[in-house]
Amino acid sequence: MRPLSPRRVVAGIAIGLLAVAVGLGSGFAWFLHLAIKPGEVPAHADGIVAFTGGPERVETALRLLAAGRADRLLLSGIGGGAELAELAHRAGVDPLPLASRVTIDRSAATTRGNAADTADWARATGIHSLLVVTASYHMPRAIAELARALPEVTLYPTPVVPAERPDRAAAPLRLMAEEYFKFLATSAGLTAVLPEREPALGRGGHAG
Repeated sequence: MRPLSPRRVVAGIAIGLLAVAVGLGSGFAWFLHLAIKPGEVPAHADGIVAFTGGPERVETALRLLAAGRADRLLLSGIGGGAELAELAHRAGVDPLPLASRVTIDRSAATTRGNAADTADWARATGIHSLLVVTASYHMPRAIAELARALPEVTLYPTPVVPAERPDRAAAPLRLMAEEYFKFLATSAGLTAVLPEREPALGRGGHAG
């Protein structure tokens, strides 16, 4: 069998790289469409979870709960010492009627940790339908992790669209690209080898 000429080897490598680039580009276009797709939120669900870490996620989730769109709320990955009264004040809602229905979790430090803690909470409280509140760019990865951790629960994406900063017009696209590769890793199951959560000072509990 005659060995391949260097020219054919180079051509084969170039074709392979082009195929990978086209595949990644098509996948990224699909990911962008998926991320900006508005959520179809039912009139009522059993619960709400907010994956914290960005603006308006907690506020949106608290307003949904106050409006009667669900029975319970998990705020997953709340940092620092913020309590319900402060969080509700930012959202413009009264914390007193919500206190027994809100669980604040401080242990999750990764998206996979958010999903694991949400699964524990959902099974403990009998949740079968769940509004998922997080940033629009983060939603595909959040849903992928939750679907793996909670296959028996119906998930309803409820994206929060962060305001763009006019002085950093290129940042959103760069952020979407980074999130796309994280989503691919999640879809491939690569996050399963990572810790579900990192050490945290506090544990979750009912707000009040």
